[in-house]
Amino acid sequence: MKTKYKHLNFEERVLIQLSLEKGCTIRAIALSLDRSASSVSRELARNNWCSPQAQASKPGRPALAGGYRAVLAQQRSRVARSSGRKPPLLASDGFLWAQVQKLLKQRYSPEQIAGILPRMYPDDLSMRVSHETIYTALYAMPRGELRTELLATLRQARKARRPRARGEDRRGEIPNMVSIHQRPPEVDDRVIPGHWEGDLIKGRGNASAVGTLVERTSLFVTLAKVADGGAQAAVEVSAQC
Repeated sequence: MKTKYKHLNFEERVLIQLSLEKGCTIRAIALSLDRSASSVSRELARNNWCSPQAQASKPGRPALAGGYRAVLAQQRSRVARSSGRKPPLLASDGFLWAQVQKLLKQRYSPEQIAGILPRMYPDDLSMRVSHETIYTALYAMPRGELRTELLATLRQARKARRPRARGEDRRGEIPNMVSIHQRPPEVDDRVIPGHWEGDLIKGRGNASAVGTLVERTSLFVTLAKVADGGAQAAVEVSAQC
């Protein structure tokens, strides 16, 4: 069963101050309040409390109770709890959400929108949003005509978002891929010559590419220029080597 956290009240803060004035430790104070030591420690850290060890290294008279004041701590807590949370990035009445909806209706994908907005508003940092945030906002919308209309603009319009992984990761899948862990043991031992290992090195901006082949026993290396850096070109160069 999940435990509900209860904030410190003014009486508890007064007891903390009085206990500090008597020289009690944080654990002793927590025990008297029936609180965890971490709760008391966070309360003190939030209110600029100074430990006796830290005060000993400073000149002058040590501050009573390490500088912790129950009244000021209570005021700070009241202000923090009354102040509203930061509004969501894609607030329903915000300009950013309006632009996202406009681009969705123009058949742009969330990934494309995430890249278009910085170019549309290069000097406005508030007009930045990731495609994941857009997807989350869409599927969190209440059921209605607008939600149905916006979900229909997606390339794969589903009523509920499909989890990224259902038992396996679907990103970057290669058809008929064979894992390197399935290669024969004699290849790993580097005992029998004739086994080659290939790789592709791409230059800046993918403007150039070089294929490499290494014989695993002798470590003989062969380099070959690849025309376009594509998979088919890399296979053709490997066959020629």
